[in-house]
Amino acid sequence: MTDDAPTFDIPRRPERVYPRDGGVEYEGGTVFRLSPDPEVPEEELTTLVEGVLDADRYIYGDWFELPAPVYLVHDERHSTAFRVVIRYGSVEFHVLPDTAVEALRGMYSRFRDAGDLRWCVDCETTRPR
Repeated sequence: MTDDAPTFDIPRRPERVYPRDGGVEYEGGTVFRLSPDPEVPEEELTTLVEGVLDADRYIYGDWFELPAPVYLVHDERHSTAFRVVIRYGSVEFHVLPDTAVEALRGMYSRFRDAGDLRWCVDCETTRPR
């Protein structure tokens, strides 16, 4: 990490909600949006993300039939999980209730090391309904 690297401090964690008809949903939360500079095609972002996720500390899957790649990522080193989504030319880290800040920092560091891209990182929070 360098001094200009984002801290990935999590201002609001999502709350788990269990609907009567089953499953789990998340209300509120934090998303970190990483936008590459210069812009690159989403296919290139997907290749970059999957290359980083293939490292030995991650277990991941893209099990969903969605219009954008969505990965549920487990960081074994920090025993934590979060979602990674690629859309609109950005990579998004979606925080889950128990996501460790160190895991987000670690993945960002690997992105920086994996390519010749600069990253602009924005943080967006939403409140529970």
